[in-house]
Amino acid sequence: MATLSDVARRAGVSPATASRVINGSSKPVTDELRERVLAAVAELQYVPNAHAQLLARSHRSAVGVIVHDVSDPYFAEITRGLQRVATDQGRLLMICNSYRDPDRELEYVELLRGHQVAALILAGSGYHDEAFTRQLNEKLAAYEATGGRVAVIGRHEHSGDAVMPDNRAGGYLAGRELCELGHRAIGVVAGPRILTTTTDRLAGLRQALAEQGHDLPERRIRYAEFDRDGGAEATARLLDADPELTAIVALNDSMAIGALATLRARATAVPQQVSVVGFDDMPIARDVTPALTTVRLPLVDMGVRAMSLVLGADAPAPRVEVLPAELIRRDTAGPAPGQRHDAAGSVPRARRGDVTA
Repeated sequence: MATLSDVARRAGVSPATASRVINGSSKPVTDELRERVLAAVAELQYVPNAHAQLLARSHRSAVGVIVHDVSDPYFAEITRGLQRVATDQGRLLMICNSYRDPDRELEYVELLRGHQVAALILAGSGYHDEAFTRQLNEKLAAYEATGGRVAVIGRHEHSGDAVMPDNRAGGYLAGRELCELGHRAIGVVAGPRILTTTTDRLAGLRQALAEQGHDLPERRIRYAEFDRDGGAEATARLLDADPELTAIVALNDSMAIGALATLRARATAVPQQVSVVGFDDMPIARDVTPALTTVRLPLVDMGVRAMSLVLGADAPAPRVEVLPAELIRRDTAGPAPGQRHDAAGSVPRARRGDVTA
């Protein structure tokens, strides 16, 4: 690869002059010298050394983001929002996949700190793990002491800027909807127990059922990975243990799609025999057959807000922005078997289409 010295020799200028042209220095350079340097850059296909530029600049240009898995539609949508703001502000986004491994998450915090990123965003769920949380907060505090900015998406035990999807309210909406449809035997396809996201969504669901005089026994909850295969396997275990279930709440849409696959394989009609409600409203939710009733979170906006916080002005106190959840009624949730229908055979109140509650 060509070096800065190679460019300077080809242009017939000093390395300092070549550097000023390439890095856009405010120090004046004649048009003739600038043209010679840029011509040499083009001829040699020179690419500036990013690490050298980082050391030379008075500000940091990159932002580090730690997600559980960017291939997961949930994180892909959040990343769209993060990238939108980063691009508008000319920032480089460095994305790290932790694959829900707390130790790897700690390693990435250190790595991004070593790269001197301007800001760091934790976009994955928090963990119910005191030792991990203590280590994470120590590393984040050391990073912030060097001038770094931190924001989290979701519930983390970290005192700082945060964007909080209202997971508990979303779980409540899903539970209330099924109760109003007459369902009593409700099963849950949940994510990993260790995640605060799982805890909060379950808490909201339990609250809605409790208000209607129903409980949610542990035998009707199956924990699995937050993906399609986890949802399919957890649904099979639920149905094997309790064939009388009339509804299933999946705590994300990928799991809900897995649930639908299992029900289809067992020739179980949705929603006539078993209703399904998802969570997040990923883009595919409206395209599956039947279209998925789900709880919508503003995923792209969550990313936009988190990036805006870390790249915006400093604040005297941590800022917490709570983004609302809403119910999207489509085709996978209907009355419990035996519940009243109107003359047209539809649900007693309007439910079809992207109707929010």
